Amino acid sequence: MCVTCGCSNDAETKITNPETGEVVAMNSNGHHTHTHTLADGTVITHSHSHEHHADSNAQIHAKMHGNTITLEEKILAKNDLIAAQNRGWFKGRDILALNLVSSPGSGKTTLLTRTINDLKDKFPIYVIEGDQETSNDAQKIQETGCKVVQINTGTGCHLEAAMVERGLQQLNPPLNSIVMIENVGNLVCPALFDLGEKAKVAILSVTEGEDKPIKYPHMFRASEVMIITKIDLLPYVQFDVNRCIEYAKQVNPKMQIFQVSATTGVGLESWYEWIAANVPSLAGAGL
Repeated sequence: MCVTCGCSNDAETKITNPETGEVVAMNSNGHHTHTHTLADGTVITHSHSHEHHADSNAQIHAKMHGNTITLEEKILAKNDLIAAQNRGWFKGRDILALNLVSSPGSGKTTLLTRTINDLKDKFPIYVIEGDQETSNDAQKIQETGCKVVQINTGTGCHLEAAMVERGLQQLNPPLNSIVMIENVGNLVCPALFDLGEKAKVAILSVTEGEDKPIKYPHMFRASEVMIITKIDLLPYVQFDVNRCIEYAKQVNPKMQIFQVSATTGVGLESWYEWIAANVPSLAGAGL
């Protein structure tokens, strides 16, 4: 049992390559075998283990003289180490990596497929798709012509840096590309797990409450960008956009906010310009 979020680490995490049909399993301690291809063509295969974060993460509750003192240790130390390695890997290859986070049903996959279809002729885009079960979303991504790997976490409610590391070995994105990581639908635990991304992008649908940023402040504080989706539905739902933005700015004054409809295309140009401005090899060049 994970002491950070309560999800079980007994279930097997699976990484599926829809293109080849290959399925690779990572057991609960992260042990797996993989290969590295060196610049001269030499292939090295080895196995190693990333111990589960529960070994090093703890929340200690102690009572002293009738007072409860909560000591929170630095959690996710091993995850943070692997995330730092992922970040260095991205930086060394001029890859823009974005971590898309949201609650279930926010429209992450719809926005992602629209983004890929609109930008794939300008940027090479690769996707790591995270879900507890099924490869449904990965199949939708694959239909765009984009290369994708599916990570199924079983009962796990978030992706971890070691999972992304393994997914990158399957995906093998080239220099000067974009890697979109679609996290498991959850506004709590993914906020705590650094994957090595350039930025977290929080996606919030108008079919949800406008108070999400203050209900789940850690997620919106950890995100550099918030995208309000499905704005074409505003005439049919009770959602105060201005209040939502006000709440988001209370939590994170520096947050960049976009209002979009992946169905009609309204607002997407500003989102695409932000992406272009953050692609390392094209920063400042625009679309």
